[in-house]
Amino acid sequence: MNDTKTALVTGANKGLGFEIAAGLGARGYRIAVGSRDDARGEAAVKLLHAAGIDAYAVPLDVTGERSVTEAADLIERRSGQLDVLVNNAGISGPTGPGWVQDPTTLDLDVVREVVDTNVYGVIRVTNAMLPLLRRSASPRIVNISSSVGSMTWQSDPAVEVGPIMAAYSPTKSYLNAVTVHYARQFAGTGILINAACPGLVATDFTGFYGRPAQEAAATPIRLATLPDDGPTGAFFNDEGPIPW
Repeated sequence: MNDTKTALVTGANKGLGFEIAAGLGARGYRIAVGSRDDARGEAAVKLLHAAGIDAYAVPLDVTGERSVTEAADLIERRSGQLDVLVNNAGISGPTGPGWVQDPTTLDLDVVREVVDTNVYGVIRVTNAMLPLLRRSASPRIVNISSSVGSMTWQSDPAVEVGPIMAAYSPTKSYLNAVTVHYARQFAGTGILINAACPGLVATDFTGFYGRPAQEAAATPIRLATLPDDGPTGAFFNDEGPIPW
């Protein structure tokens, strides 16, 4: 096993993903910067290098089987193993005024596209990286979810849950459920997997409305660096566990 731990962050060329990568890099992790756009991935790596962080670009489209397989092969050649996987890449799909996605008029092609990235993409990447994660002494997986995926909060009229997003929000509920099943499958293996809610983050995803990405990265970074007796199969924000 390598002494230097490696972390793959998908969608790491900007926004929340970049700040998660930077935060883990500052803690001594070698960062595999997953990015669909090669030029943006290389630009992110240069920024990380300028901050003294060991990093390399990984071309990665989470919706493409070949891309994911080639990413796993690249990480194996460069690092030999993987210690942390942060499934950050995600899309919202088109929205109307006020970020609304009306379920009564929703284009099913939009739903398919969002599910393919936000759920199938996570499964695709996770399963491809598992052989590398199993070489680690303390493998960690963090799935970037959202409070809009909480069925408990979404169904409680007393909780402020934001606009109706009938394509995006259910993908996070789906992702949460998948996270639980992975945790059950990983029981006793040492692989800890959790879902993280970063809150509303000021990135191009939200029109730069919300809190700074660097602040929002705190919970994902904490879950990526859990001790061996840390939780698994749970859903967290900055304040602690939140309901499914």
